[in-house]
Amino acid sequence: MPISNIEQIFQWIAVHLGIHLPEWLQQSVASLDYYLLSWLLWLFMPIVMAFLLPVIILLMVYGSVLFLHIYKARHRLADAYYSSGTWDWARMVLATFWEGQGNIWHGYDIVGLEHIPQEGAAVLIYYHGTIPLDFYYIMAKVLLFKNRVMQLVGDRFLFGIPGFRILLKVFHVTPGSVPECVRLLSEGHILAIAPGGAREALFGDEHYQLVWGQRCGFAECALQAKVPIIPVFTQNCREAFRTPSWGRKYLQNIYEKTRLPLVPIYGGFPVKLRTFIGKPLPYDESLTAPQLAEKTRSAIRELIRQHQRVPGNVFQALLDRFR
Repeated sequence: MPISNIEQIFQWIAVHLGIHLPEWLQQSVASLDYYLLSWLLWLFMPIVMAFLLPVIILLMVYGSVLFLHIYKARHRLADAYYSSGTWDWARMVLATFWEGQGNIWHGYDIVGLEHIPQEGAAVLIYYHGTIPLDFYYIMAKVLLFKNRVMQLVGDRFLFGIPGFRILLKVFHVTPGSVPECVRLLSEGHILAIAPGGAREALFGDEHYQLVWGQRCGFAECALQAKVPIIPVFTQNCREAFRTPSWGRKYLQNIYEKTRLPLVPIYGGFPVKLRTFIGKPLPYDESLTAPQLAEKTRSAIRELIRQHQRVPGNVFQALLDRFR
């Protein structure tokens, strides 16, 4: 007999497992309004999907991790070889995958890629969206079209996520002390930093205010290494993924005390994402670190003013795919 509703499912389980359902359970199941349940499921499905799509993105990231582990096992590499060129092919495969995912799901494109130097060091400063998916796309574009692997400063909690160790090492993610960043720049690398970090990601909103506080370590690194700063902003990055406004202050208090990012994320909307890479801010020895940080902040704000609808709107960002 085909299983067509919940009551039949319970009866099927009872018969095939040889168990007797309690009378109260039989009565409860028999009294269910299946049409109401179906309507409620239909009603709340968009909400469920809004929270499910970020999980799918996480699964794709772990798929990248699994690929690297398989690649490592195949070539029998030890940790000591992470910095060698052996991982070039694996990075290229993942960059191609993420570029394709961005093109299909977000119609992703990038403006100003010519401002990324073909060689030599620079500090790339970007606005941190809720999930920095746009930066995966930036890294992919720079690798595929500039043949350069960027160094990335990541929040310390990333290094505690199970399974992420190999991904962080292969893509050169560092916790980013000032001496370490200066060393990387002195070696000629491009160093990418989001001064807002997890705080900007989790507690920013559709008004795109920078949540940097008094941070100017990135400016200190650029001044010590005598390299330019390149401002970067991705249009509609707040409309792709968002955090709920309810309970935000309470969750932020928890974050400030524990540094645990206990904030629900929803979205994964296929909005238009377009990254704008601004003109480099050249090294100027006359500037102090706070002055250079403020100059960089102004450059990011100008990119937001020119290219972002404020406040952001998910529906309008979806329509941007067709404009």
